[in-house]
Order: sequence, then structure tokens, then C-alpha cells
Amino acid sequence: MKVQLPLTKELVESLKIGDVLELTGNIYTARDAAHKRMVEALEKGEKLPIDIENEIIFYAGPCPAAPGSVIGPVGPTTSVRMDPYVEPLVQKGLMAMIGKGDRSDYIPPLMKKHKAVYLLGIGGASAIIARQVKEAEEVAYQDLGTESIKRLYVEDFKVIVGIDTEGRILHKEGIEKYKKK
Repeated sequence: MKVQLPLTKELVESLKIGDVLELTGNIYTARDAAHKRMVEALEKGEKLPIDIENEIIFYAGPCPAAPGSVIGPVGPTTSVRMDPYVEPLVQKGLMAMIGKGDRSDYIPPLMKKHKAVYLLGIGGASAIIARQVKEAEEVAYQDLGTESIKRLYVEDFKVIVGIDTEGRILHKEGIEKYKKK
């Protein structure tokens, strides 16, 4: 399904595990260090450096761009490392996260409660994903280098719904389905 960003509540609530999406529009990158800073800012009552309402955070730290390239290789990082930071961000309106791998047991109920989704990126395809990035701009925490927050404009960026707003988990249901066969 082709999706023009930003996300809407209606679209996010209609998504089901296993749906394949092709995203076009702006997404943000952030990894461990940036997530920690954002949550610390919220705990201090400070404003976040980006407006995350209805947005997507891609758990990635892009490599520097080669001359003539928009961005270097960029792929999803292991999502479980960001789990301690999910709740305060979805409370502020974050609608989706892109990463790879399983999540902690408390994440699916948060997705259900806050009507957010976890999207699976394709690990090991960083050079291919970089071709889908048409613009890249560092927007916050520049001192973090590759882990700074960047705004990416992507076209037809493929992801799979891994956890939907009902709290269903693709990995779990897929394994169960396979066991039955």
C-alpha cells in the first residue's frame, strides 16, 4: 500500500500486521543517544527539538554521504534498545517507529493504548534503502554525529507492519502459524 506522509490516525488504526507499506514523505532518524536526550528533555518539562506528533522515527544512524550522494548507507537498528523510551514519545503523539527485531513484552500494549504501530525495516539492505532517501537534513543533536536526529525525505520506502494498534505481533503470530503447519 502506498502511503503519503504524514500519517493519520485513521490510516494507522486501519493497518494490520503483515501489511506492506511504501512510505513517501518525511521521517526522522534517531537512535539510542537521541532517544535518551529526548526523554530527558520531556522529564525536565522542555520542548523536544522536533515535533513528533503524527510522525515516524526510523531507528537508524546513517553513514556519512559519499560525494554526490544524499546519504550514506542507512538501515534499521535493533529496536529493543529504544524500548525504554517508547512510552513518553507515543504519549507525545509519535505514531510509528521503524526498526528491526522483536520488542519487549510491554511494547505491544503501548501500541494498542496509544494507537501507534511498529514497522519493520529490512535489515542488511542499507545501500538499497539509501537510494530511497531523496533528501537528508540534520535537525537536532548535531554533536551526536551519525546518531543525530535527521529528517529524511523518502520515496517508496518499504516497511512491514510488525505490531499493529490492536497489539498484535507479526513475529509471534507468524511463528504460531508456522508451527500449526
